[in-house]
Amino acid sequence: MGVARSYCVALVGLNGYIVEVEADIGQTLPNFLILGLPDAALNEARERIRSAAQNSGIPLSRRKITANLIPASLPKRGSGFDLAICMAVLGAAGDIRSTGDTVFIAELGLDGRLRPVRGILPAVMAAVQAGHRDVVVAQANAAEAMLVPGARVRGYKTLARLAFDFGADPQDLALDFEPADEEDPDDAGAPAPAVPDLCDVSGQGDARRALEVAAAGAHHVLLCGPPGAGKTMLPERLPGLLPDLGDKESMEVTAIHSLSAVHIEKVSLLRRPPFENPHHSATAAAIIGGGSGLPRPGAASRAHRGVLFLDEAPEYERRVLDALRQPLESGELVIHRSAGTAAYPARFQLVLAANPCPCGKASGKGVDCTCTAVMRRRYFGRMSGPLLDRVDIQLQVERVSLADFGQAGGGEEDTETVARRVAAARLRQKERLEGFGLETNSQVPGRLLRGALKLPPATTRILDSSLERGMLTARGYDRVLRLAWTLADLGHRDRPDIDDIGQALGLRQAVAAA
Repeated sequence: MGVARSYCVALVGLNGYIVEVEADIGQTLPNFLILGLPDAALNEARERIRSAAQNSGIPLSRRKITANLIPASLPKRGSGFDLAICMAVLGAAGDIRSTGDTVFIAELGLDGRLRPVRGILPAVMAAVQAGHRDVVVAQANAAEAMLVPGARVRGYKTLARLAFDFGADPQDLALDFEPADEEDPDDAGAPAPAVPDLCDVSGQGDARRALEVAAAGAHHVLLCGPPGAGKTMLPERLPGLLPDLGDKESMEVTAIHSLSAVHIEKVSLLRRPPFENPHHSATAAAIIGGGSGLPRPGAASRAHRGVLFLDEAPEYERRVLDALRQPLESGELVIHRSAGTAAYPARFQLVLAANPCPCGKASGKGVDCTCTAVMRRRYFGRMSGPLLDRVDIQLQVERVSLADFGQAGGGEEDTETVARRVAAARLRQKERLEGFGLETNSQVPGRLLRGALKLPPATTRILDSSLERGMLTARGYDRVLRLAWTLADLGHRDRPDIDDIGQALGLRQAVAAA
């Protein structure tokens, strides 16, 4: 008996690190030690591994077993290390041959079956990037793992079958045990959810136009208006206007959802932009990410490359809203905890919906509003100025008239028609910005807007005047320019004109003017 090795992957955020598992069988009294900063779930692996090996026909040695997870300074969490530890221990006992550079990622059941774990996609991506192309996972995770280019994936249902393929003596192996495929009765035969169509929205021509502009340039939006005006229906239809995700974006989004999936085995490559709509009672950890131990992704990261919709935005805690300011600028969330630091991508479109006051009747003439001026300022003031300064489109949504209400589903454009215009505008942006390493107008930095993409002074005169009078901040100035470029792209113009600048300024200041 000697020392045997196998490999697994430890995830810190979306970053994966190869963990070398050393196993040694000593000559002293029976014991099973796991070293290398294991968490509670990993410490419990000792009993899972013993029972799984026993029920698979390859019981572990009754001597002292020591498993060391290298690097020892890296925190290890979760049950995905079970299989790697078990294979290293069996190798140290001589029950199987050397596993080489193969990476093992799976949880063990007491009966010897291999169970799926979360985060398979980023884990396999990290393994391939580190040069470990051979990966063994639970059968339920195999389809997800195979999404990674260059990975040689093998999926198994039982430990016995895996040990047999690695040279274990078949005489005592429980090879006749073949667990049935588990199906989720809630998902069996469930039809795909219907995609909300933009033609369901009655009237609201200005809001529909603002939504199209937001989709075309990936701009953030604030919709303010009375209850029942369509402030919730409009954002729900925004994902349908966005183009499909590319290969790189799909892998990023799928990796995040792999970490937070409820049904672990149901994760597949996501091609459509995600839509997250958390309740206003959600905590900062639920929106931004966090939790005990190493932080997990929140709604902002799950909305990466998609839409984060905060309905009734003033009802959220102010610190939760202000925590979004950093990812709105950088497109990334870095969460620091005592157990470690995790970084998650968070480049989403933020859509805020708000009533003008607590009673919601302050729009228009506001004659029915029962709120005082102080109550209105306090209510709307829960969304801080620095946050709103990062929102490109701020639109007042008025009540729907009876004439418009009668046209629902008739004279309004549907999602498919608007989505084609959005796709054409996105293509113009891609061709213009590809040389700068950018994709959409919302990502264009100020130095580029005042450099290679600078507009003549005659075009920006009204914008310059607003900046001089203090009606715009420097950040707001740049965001209006980005909006103007998007309007020009939708109008098939090479550069924004004076009208585009005026429309962009109006889209940003509509709420303030109201």
